[in-house]
Amino acid sequence: MTPAVDPQTIRVALDARGYDVEIGHGLLARAGERIEAVLGHRRAIVVADAALEATPHLDALRRGLDAPVLTVAPGEGSKSPASWAALVEQILALGPDRGTAIVAVGGGVVGDLAGFAAATVLRGVPCVQVPTTLLAQVDSAVGGKTGINSAFGKNLIGAFHQPALVLADLATLATLPARERRAGYAEIVKYGLLGDAEFFTWLEADGARALTGDADALRHAVATSVCAKAAIVAADERERSGRRALLNLGHTFAHAYEALTGMGADLLHGEAVAIGLVDAFGLSARLGFCHRDEVARVEAHLRGAGLPTRRGQVGDLAPEAVVAAMRGDKKAEAGRLAFVLVRGIGRAFLHREVGEAELLDHLRATA
Repeated sequence: MTPAVDPQTIRVALDARGYDVEIGHGLLARAGERIEAVLGHRRAIVVADAALEATPHLDALRRGLDAPVLTVAPGEGSKSPASWAALVEQILALGPDRGTAIVAVGGGVVGDLAGFAAATVLRGVPCVQVPTTLLAQVDSAVGGKTGINSAFGKNLIGAFHQPALVLADLATLATLPARERRAGYAEIVKYGLLGDAEFFTWLEADGARALTGDADALRHAVATSVCAKAAIVAADERERSGRRALLNLGHTFAHAYEALTGMGADLLHGEAVAIGLVDAFGLSARLGFCHRDEVARVEAHLRGAGLPTRRGQVGDLAPEAVVAAMRGDKKAEAGRLAFVLVRGIGRAFLHREVGEAELLDHLRATA
């Protein structure tokens, strides 16, 4: 039993659209109280991952918030236009008004889907994110990116719709399967690699404790990640300066691998990100931006955490097919691919001058 500790609050500073991310244990049971404190009422509709019915988490939420609950099938397949349309109709059938909050409870799939529904129902209603996976707590629930997938690629339909509040209840991670926990850890590692070398060094020493559920290490890892993302989002909410694009370190590779493996349970998003992080460092080294010793260091840490680090571990993904899948990436401009690369651990930058021949050379050398 984790002792009660006051939640840590991190502000995402976006003027009138700013909001708090609360991190701690026991926050589900306080959801109604916290929503009322922010919105002035408790009118809400909960959209939850159906898999949570088998855990104590929805019951804990119901104790703190009396609201109808709609469930969504787990898995990336729910991030489809058809699922979004069906969810919107279910929400509208409950008669919401423009103050009714959509409370997204689950991982990144539910957060993205329910967040996009909130952005579009009645031309926009409040959204409260209640992430119950490690990946969602440190990444997708913070920043206001909502959306669904298209036949042409991942997250190509969506909207920026900042939440009114984020409640990251660390107690929900106790029931998270180990594979899901490792997938979320890849996003934590990303924050160290893109802008905080000291944090990556801490992860090398203490990340294993966070992975196994040590309360202090887990809180530190989640809070440090959220602080990093909050600062980047506050500086570049809609990816106009290029700074927010740094959060996509490893993701150009990852999204291609997810698309080629069917965007399903065979390759979780965080697993794809782990491979993509090694690729981003490997491509950076090939282009002369960083030393190969750092590639080896990153790969060793991710492998030690039980994550895949090479695309050959998840399927026979031909280099030409990978490049073709990358062409639909949101960061591409005028037909040129853009990559977040590094000049070393903690020193990421956006690079738009990678030629396809160089990319293919990298992919052929790292199968």
